[in-house]
Amino acid sequence: MEKESKRLVNCATLATCLVLIVLVYSTLFQSNDTINLADLKLHGNEGGYRLSDSRIIADAVDPKEFLLRRLVRGDDRVQFESSGFSCHTDVHSEVFIANKPVRIFNKGLTVYVPYDHQPQVTRTVKPYARKEDETAMKLVSPVQIVHGNSTSNPPPGCNNTHNVTAVVFSSKGFTGNVFHEFNEIIIPLFITTRHFRSRLKFVITDYQLQWAQKYNRVLSHLSGYDVINPDDGSVHCFPGAVIGLKYHNNLALNITDIPGGYSMFDFKHFLKESYNLKIDHVSGIKKPVLMLISRSKTRRFLNEEEMMEMMEELGFQVTRAEPERMSNLDEFAEVVNSCSVMVGAHGAGLTNEIFLPTGAVMVQVVPLTLEWAATKYFGEPAKAMGLQYLEYKIEPEESSLFDTYGKDHPVISDPESVISKGYYAHRSVYVDGQDLKINLERFKKTLIKAKQILETSTPHK
Repeated sequence: MEKESKRLVNCATLATCLVLIVLVYSTLFQSNDTINLADLKLHGNEGGYRLSDSRIIADAVDPKEFLLRRLVRGDDRVQFESSGFSCHTDVHSEVFIANKPVRIFNKGLTVYVPYDHQPQVTRTVKPYARKEDETAMKLVSPVQIVHGNSTSNPPPGCNNTHNVTAVVFSSKGFTGNVFHEFNEIIIPLFITTRHFRSRLKFVITDYQLQWAQKYNRVLSHLSGYDVINPDDGSVHCFPGAVIGLKYHNNLALNITDIPGGYSMFDFKHFLKESYNLKIDHVSGIKKPVLMLISRSKTRRFLNEEEMMEMMEELGFQVTRAEPERMSNLDEFAEVVNSCSVMVGAHGAGLTNEIFLPTGAVMVQVVPLTLEWAATKYFGEPAKAMGLQYLEYKIEPEESSLFDTYGKDHPVISDPESVISKGYYAHRSVYVDGQDLKINLERFKKTLIKAKQILETSTPHK
């Protein structure tokens, strides 16, 4: 009877605590928007109750200023604390942070940030993490930030009022290419916004419905609200804003420069939750499944059928991933997650390595002169993701350029002479003009090594 009484008291106490948490949360974050509480599910553990991403429940009631403040450091923080506004710029991107009421209008391309203590100043930013690339940035619409005393140039009245922070970014740039979509938008979004625990609203300039639908699972797991397509021309008012996204490196997160200290493993776990992926470690796959990334335009495998036959002879269950199959990311992510090995020529399709289970093997076939790009874009990130990484560097005879130009042509005998002519000359020959005919006997050795890695792979305790 005594134990039963204690149990009832504990349950009552827990219920009271949960009610108080909800009340505090409602007080601090009430909004005219309806929040999706999927990211605020409670799970029991020995120490009490926690958020689904293992952060303590107290973080659920952090004030807006604290969450914004975690995005700024050094001189930027001094500026932020003195004026409620800061701007950080580096080689890749610019990020403006406002801890005061803002008004976003003119199709999302003008943001008013009031500040009575200085004359009004207009700044321009293109909210896409590829600032150093002129080609990409030509496709991104500029956002005007009007900061300062608004007496002489007051902003228009609000049509829609929101009580959560706005995050403004562009969905243009190099979108349409899955590498750039993850590299310049999805990972920077995670870096910039994950610590907000969904208490923010995305304002997407250069809005593309197809892109928003493709990444709906990611967007809905980072924000508890519907995204805003500001093309309707209405005025949206927010208590604060982040304009632009933080960027670290190719498919990479710098754990020391992220609020909350998130790593690539945390990002992969986030994807696992977003796409409902089942397999954590490659040891959970009984028969080795090999995915062959099939390209349709450049860097094609000219003997792809023979490659697949050889893979099956080695004991792999082979699935071929063609461009059309990769377009539905909701379904394709699950397929990739069920694979033990991914094989593909250097190119955007290899970005899908991000969905492979830990311990899986990524085999990158490296065309002539693309060694640096292969390592930086996919090799180093694969290792950071907890994957086993193998490279197969082709010989000149395995390139279609060998038949096109001959062994004595500078394209084959002196690639540096072509590279020295600049990016576009190099790209037209080695990136856009090269296909591959793989030496099966030589490539077999790489696949045997991949299989041996799988046979000895065990989850870390």
